[in-house]
Formats: sequence, structure tokens, C-alpha cells
Amino acid sequence: MTNAEKINDYLDRAKTFFFLTTDGDQPKGRPFGFHMLDDDKVYFGCGTFKNVFKQLSANPKVEVLAIIGDEFLRYDGNVKIVKDEALVNKVRAAMPQIMDLYDKNGWEMGLFYLENGHAEIRGLFDLKEEFDV
Repeated sequence: MTNAEKINDYLDRAKTFFFLTTDGDQPKGRPFGFHMLDDDKVYFGCGTFKNVFKQLSANPKVEVLAIIGDEFLRYDGNVKIVKDEALVNKVRAAMPQIMDLYDKNGWEMGLFYLENGHAEIRGLFDLKEEFDV
């Protein structure tokens, strides 16, 4: 299993995870659920009209936090925004109702992955695994 597959699997099992950015000097976190593995990269997406997209565009250093029971994943890196219609079509196939809403409102789905990523899987008191992504 590749390191990107490990991240994707963990996020699948956690179902909901938290995406952490900054707004100026203020930390911001929000729940996310969408992620997609493609070509050994874990992609995330949100509307380009949303504050989170503006925040990650202004400061691409982000962290993802996912929790399963007494274990958690920290995954940080630098956002790389990708404009790729083939990827958008994969999102459309995975989430047709959301993408229909985006289309009806003229919204754009912004897709991105983390470059120079680093991940830790931890228990309450110990490091279980650490790797670069």
C-alpha cells in the first residue's frame, strides 16, 4: 500500500475529517468529507467561492486531522490547486447531486492535493506510524 493509499484509507474509515487553514493570523477548521484518490494523490475539493478556498489560496500550508476511536491522523503539506476537467468529471460521478447544485448555481469546484506532505498516525500517548506523502 502506498503512503497516499494509507491516507485515503484512513480518511475513508474516519468518514469525516477536519481541514485546518488560517484566515490571516486566525486558525480556522471545518469538517470535510470529500476526498478522492487518483494517480497516487489524495485530492480534496470545495467551492472556489467558499472562505476555505480563499484561505488555502492565500496560505497553502494546511493540515488535515482525522480521528478513529483513540487514534488520530495528522496530515500536513502545501496545497497544490489543480484545474483538470477529467478530475472534475470523476467528482461529478462520485457526487452527482452536489455537482448538479454547483452547475445550477454557476459554482466551480476547486480541486487540490497536498505537496510535500507529512503524516503521523498517533494513539493517545504514542506515535504508531510516520511517513511522507
